[in-house]
Amino acid sequence: MHRIEDLLDIMARLRDPVAGCPWDLKQSFATIAPYTLEEAYEVADAIARHDMVELREELGDLLFQVAFHARMAEEAGHFAFPTSSTRSAPR
Repeated sequence: MHRIEDLLDIMARLRDPVAGCPWDLKQSFATIAPYTLEEAYEVADAIARHDMVELREELGDLLFQVAFHARMAEEAGHFAFPTSSTRSAPR
């Protein structure tokens, strides 16, 4: 089982200005938003079909999108993933 820190480390490597992935480096909130929406719809579709195997996969894809947005926010000095994830805990 992987930890959330593993996902955040992968995202940091993908967005590394020196050794990161060129495609990931040129993305912005606006360019990633359509992928995030697509993953959210795929989560909803898996739920509607009661497909728990697919739901597990789609939730992982959606979590990757969350990590992507949080990484870009951290790079811009807005907030980091731990801040965004702990704010939802009391809800």
